[in-house]
Amino acid sequence: MKRQFLLFIFITCAVVTNVQSANQSINGTYNILNYGADTLNVCTQAINNAIESAYRNGGGKVIIPAGRFRSGTIFLKDNIELHLSGGAILEASDDYSDFPLIPPTTYRSLKDAGGWSALIYAEKANHISITGKGTIDGKGKGRKGRVQGVAGDCNGRPRNILLISCKNVSVSGVTMLNSTIWNQHYLDCEDVTVTDIRVFNHANGNNDGIDIDGCRRFILSDSVIDSDDDGIVLKSTGIAPCEDIVITDCIVSSFANAIKCGTESTGGFRNILISDCIVKPSRSEGERVIKSTPTGITAISLEVVDGGVMEGVTVNNILIEGTECPLYIRLANRGRKHISSAPIPPIGVMRNIQISNITAYGTGNFCSSITGIPERKIENIYLNNIRFVNKGGLAKGNFLTKELVEGVRHDMAKSMYPDKYWASFKDIIEDEKGYPQPTVWRNLPSYGLFIRNVETLELSNGTFTSEKPEPRNPIIAVNVDKLYLHQINAGQNSSSEVLLHKVPDIDADPSLKVRIEK
Repeated sequence: MKRQFLLFIFITCAVVTNVQSANQSINGTYNILNYGADTLNVCTQAINNAIESAYRNGGGKVIIPAGRFRSGTIFLKDNIELHLSGGAILEASDDYSDFPLIPPTTYRSLKDAGGWSALIYAEKANHISITGKGTIDGKGKGRKGRVQGVAGDCNGRPRNILLISCKNVSVSGVTMLNSTIWNQHYLDCEDVTVTDIRVFNHANGNNDGIDIDGCRRFILSDSVIDSDDDGIVLKSTGIAPCEDIVITDCIVSSFANAIKCGTESTGGFRNILISDCIVKPSRSEGERVIKSTPTGITAISLEVVDGGVMEGVTVNNILIEGTECPLYIRLANRGRKHISSAPIPPIGVMRNIQISNITAYGTGNFCSSITGIPERKIENIYLNNIRFVNKGGLAKGNFLTKELVEGVRHDMAKSMYPDKYWASFKDIIEDEKGYPQPTVWRNLPSYGLFIRNVETLELSNGTFTSEKPEPRNPIIAVNVDKLYLHQINAGQNSSSEVLLHKVPDIDADPSLKVRIEK
């Protein structure tokens, strides 16, 4: 009987201990102050110790309280919520030695060439979150790369947040500032929700707002992003596609491309919904870091240039103010490999893209464009209820020439020749190996829409007008198999003649002025 009683007590204690452990994994909080953090010293070890303690107890909330705390790399683990309380500032250490270079992970990417580095990092973690009303400050102004021989966004500068191959991720409420490079990078992640964040990233080159890279089932919503480089970016820098992605109810500003799907496209893009967003000029003051246009290059960019398939993309209800080019859709054949041992990617595919309810005003004169290449046309593009109002005001006959632009970088704003335009569509080089951005072409010979190398395009209820007189055609279509133009208004201050070349099947309203050029 005594043995049975002792056994009962042992089992009861074990059950209570397990219940307490389970409760701690759900409700347990771990304040970094209790692990030695303070506002005077670098707190990397204290924060990681708090995370490790929570992880050993099955998970919990690691709290960064109000105050300014400096840190190197923080490693998130399963079932950890990193919570930045109101008034908390998590600030990157000034010493690169606090940010160990992490070698390439199991999932390989074009961007791992110099080794990964981040303020907040996780690989293959499950059920992790970053929450609260605090601030993450990367202190990236003027900081240089640290990997010799590796340029651009692979040179070892730390990201504010880098999550690789993680599942069930939530980021909400926080403000993110001043990264040394990309602000937040989600690579090969699944089931991610990012909501109600604020990003202001104008400290260094390659200062993207958020990069969603080869992820599946990702929702970004209700956020404000203002970045020096691209704002909201979908990429596929490895073999995984960006798939089942929702971007909604965001306000985006960028000196480069506000909402962009590309440039890297190895794994492709499928089932992408971008809706109910505002694109407007940046509120950044002072000199721009990147050499781009002061009001932004594009509002919406969809690109496939390094192989991969883009299909099932819907863009709806977008209000655009002041960017140079409202819409840029590009299929080309740069053919860049995502790692050196990979085969050269074949020409990609773009098809089944729906663009609707887009209003753009006060935009520049680059002209929106939808262009494939002769070897591979874009398939099935549908545009409905489009209203583009550009600035206009170009002087008739003030033409760009190949001599003016030869050898000039695509991102040099001072060399864009904003007062000049190309005389003819025949001057617009294919440039299928070049960088996919409308700065390469500058002011096209049309002001509303330039279409080239497309199988089928339907445009209904489209208005293209200019604030000042325009010498250019509203629409130019070249090498398009089937073109449908209905309810098109070209405005009173501009040429209203649509120019076609190699368009064998045209279905247009009788009232639309159409000229066919041999």
